[in-house]
Amino acid sequence: MNRPLIGIVVGAVVAAILLFSACYVVQPSERALVLQFGSPVRVDENPGLYFKIPFVQNVVFFDGRVLNYDAPSEEVPTVDLKQVDVSSFAIYRIVNPLLFYQTVNNEIGVQGRLGAIMSANLRQVLGNVSMAAILTQQRAQFMQEIARRVNANTKSFGIEVIDVRIKRVDLPPANSQAIFRRMQTQREQEARKIRAEGQKDAVTLRAEADKQAVVISANARKQSEILRGEGDASASAIYSAAYGRDPAFFDFYRSMQALETALPSTTTSYVGPADGDFFRYFLGNSYNPEAPPTPGGTATTSPSP
Repeated sequence: MNRPLIGIVVGAVVAAILLFSACYVVQPSERALVLQFGSPVRVDENPGLYFKIPFVQNVVFFDGRVLNYDAPSEEVPTVDLKQVDVSSFAIYRIVNPLLFYQTVNNEIGVQGRLGAIMSANLRQVLGNVSMAAILTQQRAQFMQEIARRVNANTKSFGIEVIDVRIKRVDLPPANSQAIFRRMQTQREQEARKIRAEGQKDAVTLRAEADKQAVVISANARKQSEILRGEGDASASAIYSAAYGRDPAFFDFYRSMQALETALPSTTTSYVGPADGDFFRYFLGNSYNPEAPPTPGGTATTSPSP
């Protein structure tokens, strides 16, 4: 290989290196800032192929998409002197790459500044409301106000804060235990109140039931006495009618009933003569029911037929 050919090859390589160093591509999701010896020259926001001066100018790329920043969790006091542990995040994008580079330089730099601004505005807004209000639907209004304030404070960084949201609102461990004990005490008080009301209702119902039982029992006894009296009256009427039809048989039947009641066969033994009117049907002779009892307890008998 001769020297002219070597020179051509070397020249082509150098030209390729210079051409490669002189061009750069901006993607649709990027923004490019051209610097010359550290000083900004221009901003390329549209995607495409661009050129720069090799070894004199350099390009810094910035993400043109929506970015997310998760703020560290911190305790925020509320207006009712309660401490809440708030976890929040912000959504932003770079709208002025030159101003962004001049103020915060890169994403790490803006996150440090953005975290301090979010913390200050969270304390200002949530410090004027109660803890109960933070846990309601009003929290969306608080977030809108915080996002508006944060966006106003970060415009000087060349970014636009789209939204600020709260991920979680928790109580510190010490406050959580205290609130849990208070809630437990309240539930125990409610349970005791419910039990007392239940016992009161039970006593009332039991007393009413006892009253109804006494009334029903009294009415039943009254009805039974009435029915028993009516039955006794009907029985007396039947007995009277039977006695009027056949006095001798009725007297015999009643005597047998009296003997069965007075001298039960399983418990009573009678020793002695069958004297007296009570044993008149056990005498040897026939008994005349029309004859009056004889003195001394013996009945007058008539000859057997």
